[in-house]
Amino acid sequence: MTSNTTRTESAYDVVLIGGGVMSATLGALLKLLQPDWSIGMFGRLDDVAKESSNAWNNAGTGHSALCELNYTPARADGTIDISKAVGVNEAFQLSRQFWAYLVESGIIASPRAFLNPIPHMSFVWGDENCDYLRRRYEALKDHPLFSGMRFSTDPAQLAQWMPLVMEGRTAGTKLAATWIAAGTDVNFGALTHLLVNFLSGQPGFDLKLSHEVEDLKQDASGSWRLAVRDLTSNATVSVGARFVFIGAGGGALPLLQKTGIPESKGVGGFPVSGQFLRCTNPDIVSRHHAKVYGKASVGAPPMSVPHLDTRVIDGKEGLLFGPYAGFSTKFLKQGSLWDLPKSIRMDNLGAMLAVARDNMPLTRYLVQQVLQSNETRLNALRDFVPNAQAKDWELITAGQRVQVIKKDAKKGGVLQFGTEVVTGANGTVAALLGASPGASTAVSIMLTVISKCFPGDLPRWEAKLREMIPSYGAPLADRPELCAQVHERTTRSLQLES
Repeated sequence: MTSNTTRTESAYDVVLIGGGVMSATLGALLKLLQPDWSIGMFGRLDDVAKESSNAWNNAGTGHSALCELNYTPARADGTIDISKAVGVNEAFQLSRQFWAYLVESGIIASPRAFLNPIPHMSFVWGDENCDYLRRRYEALKDHPLFSGMRFSTDPAQLAQWMPLVMEGRTAGTKLAATWIAAGTDVNFGALTHLLVNFLSGQPGFDLKLSHEVEDLKQDASGSWRLAVRDLTSNATVSVGARFVFIGAGGGALPLLQKTGIPESKGVGGFPVSGQFLRCTNPDIVSRHHAKVYGKASVGAPPMSVPHLDTRVIDGKEGLLFGPYAGFSTKFLKQGSLWDLPKSIRMDNLGAMLAVARDNMPLTRYLVQQVLQSNETRLNALRDFVPNAQAKDWELITAGQRVQVIKKDAKKGGVLQFGTEVVTGANGTVAALLGASPGASTAVSIMLTVISKCFPGDLPRWEAKLREMIPSYGAPLADRPELCAQVHERTTRSLQLES
């Protein structure tokens, strides 16, 4: 992709900051809803999808709570709380519907360019964990969003579902797993390129790569004025916008702070880096076809749940295992070590100190992860692949994640896991902060942005929204017939029959 740079002043109806899947999704939605609006996308790198959206910078899981155990905690009485799992699945169904519309409309020629059916599994060992998994299965199996889930403790069945995981495993340990065919592997980098390619073919869209937004201020009229540096010529240009979306991944927090809106006060960020072990040996890759999630270690953050993933990138299969957590003061993989220090201000210092005080187990966990040896990483892999050999696996660095820190009346500050949309009171600016489930629920998140920031436009957009997303405004969990219809349609359109 190329960028047509200019040094002249320009103005847009919408400016998207960041070249990832979030900005691309919002841009595509708005262009389909309001084709006459002008949209500018500004990315600091020389191509889109080079940070967290890049295929190898994330595990590519279509997060729908089919296998992720952190979405189904056990209550004190032993029952399983499935409310968060239902919410995450509902959000992913919105993504599936929008993607299906893009395929049906010819905007995306083939869903296989970014999406593949991969069974999702949960895998545990030990009496206590196996009992938990059985209770989780019983709580989910009859829910319309989780239809088709299976459970087994039979080693022969487990070997059929995940032969690589069962090869060489010592007998005697109680094992359990769930399996469901409805899972997906998503190449969010490829999806981002497809969406940006669509936008680039529409009138009124400008893609400005190697352009870094350095500042943004609201003028007396309520519009925004952005100072943008052309990294090729080093010239600074002034850009106007009626609405600004800050979707720059970890780089969103510093830009949100520069807006000066009251909603940005007291918000901080805690960066967490990650690494994966990757295998591309065809003999090993061919013996595993699933995304297999386990249970997180005590003190580990939710995004550090260990999992062994089949990845399909550019038509080639590979395996990822991890993540191994780490720490860097960078907010972006290609960021600066000064990102964290520069984000600390008087209005968020108290919250950040409170989080540091109250999250010592997380701190210890991160220190242990940073200091672990290659042999320690390999031993963790062998919990999932008993016969794993170091020569078949290489260590790669994933995208940088920044968890949200917010003020709290009781604790002083809390560390939040997940994603959060921060909008100004007048709806002219929105920023996306946080991490997982992130990209999988991009459509749901962007619909939230639209509802918060364009309430006056929604009435005339509703018919188009329902055309693109049939369950818009109608939760599938409460409508089994609609749920079945939507699932059948998206499975067919997205070629997800397994």
